[in-house]
Amino acid sequence: MGKQESIQTETVVSESAERLFINDDGFSTSNTSSRIELIEQFVKELRSSLYNSKVLLPESEGYANSIKRWSDAVEMKAGVVVYTGSAEDISATVTLSRKYSIPFVVAGGKHSSSGASSSNGGLVIDLAKMRRVVVDVPTKTARVQGGCIWEDVDEAAAEHHLAMVGGTVNHTGVGGLSLGGGYGWLSGRYGLTIDSLLAVQIVLADGSIMSASAEENADLFWAVRGAGHCFGVVAEFTFHLRDQHNAIWAGQLVFPSSTMLDTVIAFANEFVSTNDGDSGMVLGITAPPFMDEPAVVTTLFHNGNAKAAEAVFRGLLNLGPLKNTTAERPYEKMNSMMNHLVPYGGRKLSKGACFVPPLSPDFVRTLIAQLCELHQDIPGSFRSILLFEYFKPDVWCQVPEDATAFANRGRHQNLMIGPFWDREEDDQAVRVWARKIARMAKEELERVKEEAGRPAWMEKIGEYGNYDGEF
Repeated sequence: MGKQESIQTETVVSESAERLFINDDGFSTSNTSSRIELIEQFVKELRSSLYNSKVLLPESEGYANSIKRWSDAVEMKAGVVVYTGSAEDISATVTLSRKYSIPFVVAGGKHSSSGASSSNGGLVIDLAKMRRVVVDVPTKTARVQGGCIWEDVDEAAAEHHLAMVGGTVNHTGVGGLSLGGGYGWLSGRYGLTIDSLLAVQIVLADGSIMSASAEENADLFWAVRGAGHCFGVVAEFTFHLRDQHNAIWAGQLVFPSSTMLDTVIAFANEFVSTNDGDSGMVLGITAPPFMDEPAVVTTLFHNGNAKAAEAVFRGLLNLGPLKNTTAERPYEKMNSMMNHLVPYGGRKLSKGACFVPPLSPDFVRTLIAQLCELHQDIPGSFRSILLFEYFKPDVWCQVPEDATAFANRGRHQNLMIGPFWDREEDDQAVRVWARKIARMAKEELERVKEEAGRPAWMEKIGEYGNYDGEF
């Protein structure tokens, strides 16, 4: 497709776009007429430079949808949105943003609740149209464009009885999760997402397009595995896929927290050290609409058949859960299992913390009390959730700490703090609440460190950036 066939044809910059750029200080000139001329020239040159992309202004059809994000709390009115279609067009867009001093952000899966993929008046480079996955079966590799979500990868790999270490929610973007480390249901067996990353094609800040792997630009490849958000726009990832011929067993069990919290946590604490890496578990605290008290919701995974899985999780299954959705299913359906807990739309955020098993039931009870206070104070907060991950850490701990830029390897586990709410006026109050929960988790971690004699590995525990971007 030629340039003019793939981009919109508006040539006049609207007053709304001009105001947006003023608000963002995208142009330094103080003369209004000069500023408008610069904006018009930027948009004109942008459109004439792109071969396989679409440029949207605030009055363009599709603009309103283009600025939607996973969380409504970070939706911002961009001055220009560019749906790029290739690494070359990403490069041209970056180069022009430098020429005109336009601030830009990059959007992939748009899951960031910090607002990192949104711009108030600037430029958004949106990779959503770059969602091609090419699987090479003989080498068990996949080339994945930067705008893919994990559903794209899961389904493409499954056609060839292969799988990839992806996230636990399949509408998460591949780019954000991978560049920040990446934990998933297969991490107990294969390590982090970055441990299966073989190469990237990346556009740097000067607009140059580079390839990086263990053999080529190795220092850049080191950097993108864990700190990649800081170094450029990844147009394509190459991943090592794993054999996945069998179905998996998975589902959710729901228990009342008032009577089952201690027992379920005791199982989880033992499980993380005794399973062989082919099983995983996420322990959630939330308030389902069919219950009149907070519930303990366990999401279970086993990479094998029902008989083997039921032997692993018998201690939970025998407790008589109020709800049991476990069954054998294809692996590619696993990463959609928690989608309903964190769907697109509505006001929400994620914040991270870490814990070291054994997790204390008394500590979790203090968090439940805080969650109940949130329910009372903030309308729409009953969907809020706390998620404690339990994945066997042995494999990701085998990778030397200095082998990648990911600085938080260890035997600890992740806690994701996920409040929901309805009103914009409550944004700050909810963010304060989330920080409070994270602070409580950090204080609990310090208690655990002290009781353990402060071993060196515990002192290195930081935060998982994918859950805890600054907000």
